[in-house]
Amino acid sequence: MTTEQLNKVAKITMIFWLMKIVATTLGETLGDFISMTLNLGYTVGIAITLAFFFVVLLTQLSVKKYVPVIYWLVIIGTTTLGTEISDYIDRTLHLGYTAGSILLVSCLMLTLFLWFRKYKNLEVFPITEKQKEIYYWTAILFSNSLGTAFGDFLGEYFGMSYLQGAFVTGGVIFVVVLLHYVTKINRIVLFWVAFIFTRPFGATFGDFLTKPTDNGGLHLGTLNSSLVSVCVMTVLLFIAHRQQSLKSQPAAPA
Repeated sequence: MTTEQLNKVAKITMIFWLMKIVATTLGETLGDFISMTLNLGYTVGIAITLAFFFVVLLTQLSVKKYVPVIYWLVIIGTTTLGTEISDYIDRTLHLGYTAGSILLVSCLMLTLFLWFRKYKNLEVFPITEKQKEIYYWTAILFSNSLGTAFGDFLGEYFGMSYLQGAFVTGGVIFVVVLLHYVTKINRIVLFWVAFIFTRPFGATFGDFLTKPTDNGGLHLGTLNSSLVSVCVMTVLLFIAHRQQSLKSQPAAPA
């Protein structure tokens, strides 16, 4: 088998970023549905989302190749758990979004440092080794938690509406895309910056869908917004599986 056939993670393409944004929106609305709409609280919310994350992560680690639905269930698991972790740090531990963001940045930088020290790179595709994949998922969990905290930080300290927060974070992502094409800045650095900022972009958009109209939202509710995100994600997963099936087919003989 080739290295790409043994690969365990998604290739970084346009559909990857679309699915990442939808997954982060779903993670925000689903996390709020568990902790706030169901009134279970952040501690119980973390317990539920952590259990889901571990189940899908162990499934992902056990498969031998990239399976889109399993991979993206883990991404959704990290975004949902990240929502609960960020809210727990702020609202239960009362550390605030600033201290919470600093804590999560430190955890992410430590993970990336250990990853780089062992493998001398931070390449995110392809990934074929289980230990490297564990570093990959740990970094993604911390980056999604950080993105949630940063999105809340924009609203809390700068008084931005949900749409304004989405425009700011979307603007950062747009700048990163421009830097990718017009500069020689390390593409791995740009990837992690974009990956972190897609989280608050999806989170602020999720808040825009769920929050009351008086607060600048559409007041769809956490359940309805989650169902909309699930439907969109299902369509994108179908496309991803279709692309994966076409790639795995043997080439026709000349």
